[in-house]
Amino acid sequence: MESLDVDVLIVGAGLSGIDMACRLTRALPDHTFAILEARDAIGGTWDLFRYPGVRSDSDMYTLSFPFRPWTREAAISEGGAIRDYIRETATEFGIAERVRFDQRVVGASWSSITARWTVRVETSEGEVGHTCRFLHLATGYYDYDRGHVVDFPGQEAFSGAIVHPQFWPADLEVAGRRVVVIGSGATAVTIVPALAGAGAQVVMLQRSPSYLASRPGTDALARTAFRVLPDQVAHRVLRSKNIALTTASYMLMRRFPRGSRALLTKGVARLLPDAYAVGQHFAPSYDPWDQRLCLVPDGDFFEAVSSGRAEVVTDTIDTFTPDGIRTASGRDLDADIVVTATGLRLVVAGKIALDVDGQVVDLHERFVYRGLMFSDVPNLAWVVGYTNNSWTLRADLAARWICRLLASMQRAGQTTVTPRHTVEEAGRPAVDLTPGYVQRAAGILPKQGATRPWSVRQNYLIDRITMSGNRFDDGHLQLT
Repeated sequence: MESLDVDVLIVGAGLSGIDMACRLTRALPDHTFAILEARDAIGGTWDLFRYPGVRSDSDMYTLSFPFRPWTREAAISEGGAIRDYIRETATEFGIAERVRFDQRVVGASWSSITARWTVRVETSEGEVGHTCRFLHLATGYYDYDRGHVVDFPGQEAFSGAIVHPQFWPADLEVAGRRVVVIGSGATAVTIVPALAGAGAQVVMLQRSPSYLASRPGTDALARTAFRVLPDQVAHRVLRSKNIALTTASYMLMRRFPRGSRALLTKGVARLLPDAYAVGQHFAPSYDPWDQRLCLVPDGDFFEAVSSGRAEVVTDTIDTFTPDGIRTASGRDLDADIVVTATGLRLVVAGKIALDVDGQVVDLHERFVYRGLMFSDVPNLAWVVGYTNNSWTLRADLAARWICRLLASMQRAGQTTVTPRHTVEEAGRPAVDLTPGYVQRAAGILPKQGATRPWSVRQNYLIDRITMSGNRFDDGHLQLT
């Protein structure tokens, strides 16, 4: 297998990786690059996830690339359309031919002598090594190989099928079958109406509620905007409008949590039958945006519950039985299929083992510079999206910032850029949320500091300002 030696090596051919590649072709056409993809297709998350109803949890005018307008009618899109959009973008920009499939990156070593990374890759034909000046990790932040699996009491006695959404069987028939979905997050809220619509009788069994918010699946302004304006202008108008609304909504909910709780709960009550136990099933104990809000396009989840095709049960599991699940309160939930929508496993930097000049890098001990580079790790970026807004907003900001950084280094004859964190502080996890999948990863997540540029703000508008410009001598980057 051919070894590569390029200026920039991108790991991952999902939204973040394709975005970075497109930005490179425009901003730095003289830089060589390639994309390494462990799987056999472009699309990342949107190629991996195939469970019923899989869809975006952000509007497509912000989740799509700013340089290639999303012109389809659906503002909240199903996964297949997103996958097609990513692949079409890669083809249009000449990126598809730069992707090397079947390339699982397992390690990367930095040499200060050569000012290059040596990247170790596993393929079906054996190991191969690549080298690059800059390593861009567009690997996301969860484990593609394993979801979070709970060993429930007695589950070996269950006579039906147990399915994790991350590995949904393509041939699983659900029509006319009884399905229990364990979980209350975005995946469960997506799967329940899809299964109900496919003819299953569904119970969503949740240990505790999540905040749900319904919104239209299409944007009322979009049809007019694309009719009267050029596509790029219409896309920019819709993107700006949605960024402003989402940011304002988040800030108001954080500033006025009590009123926001009441508003969200009332919104749910309006979409359910009178006297429904909203307080029991849809009133979390935490404040809005301590965890992500679950988006319900066109109220499909509430319609499934109202019609009787789906039911919400708030309880804990006592044990599995041959015929289903018995809850702690003694209720038996009969099931032919149990879906364990129990969450994801977070990983950092794609589980890639890093070392700098022979010294192993423990990323849990490193601080994150501008949300994308690790302290004392040269020429490397790790892209993570917003928790309160579209993933692509931050991924694209990061791509543009890195391109300007590389251009600045080229002009100055510099080969190495290393963030240096010199403040004595304990730090806190770089992903600042309270759901179980984040708490379980507390021992591996890198840290953020108390002040910029070492704190990770969840505010696109502020980041847009602070990450613009072409000066990088801020006292935190060592450029040599």
